[in-house]
Amino acid sequence: MKVILRESVENLGNRGDTVDVARGYARNYLIPKSLAVEATSGNRRMYSEEEKLRDVRENKVRRQAERLAEKMRKVSVTAAVQVGEEDRLFGSVTSHDIEELLRAQGFEVDRRKILLDEPLKALGVYTVPIKLHREVECAIKVWVVKK
Repeated sequence: MKVILRESVENLGNRGDTVDVARGYARNYLIPKSLAVEATSGNRRMYSEEEKLRDVRENKVRRQAERLAEKMRKVSVTAAVQVGEEDRLFGSVTSHDIEELLRAQGFEVDRRKILLDEPLKALGVYTVPIKLHREVECAIKVWVVKK
């Protein structure tokens, strides 16, 4: 049975591929889970229309992320932290802290998109990358200073 994959399926194919599978696999697994549709001419037209709409939405989201990235490249946030002897931080500056600092400046960024390898544990200036979209990434400056 020929089916059009609506999502990528491991060891079978990528989204949009037309593949030949066993009838039972298609009817009992792929079609009920909305992973595929039967490869009829009507379904092919429907899938191509869905792809066009998905591309339009994806481009719109990407353009919004690019505009936000342009604004954020100019952003610099300052984290004032308590320090002890020899300028050692009490605690650290995490992606959650950076998220709150960005929110205070009017930028809504999910902390999971802040690509911080490990928390910042020393005073200084850091360049922190932020992944706004699958294809759009920007970097901001984070200043860690004494309170």
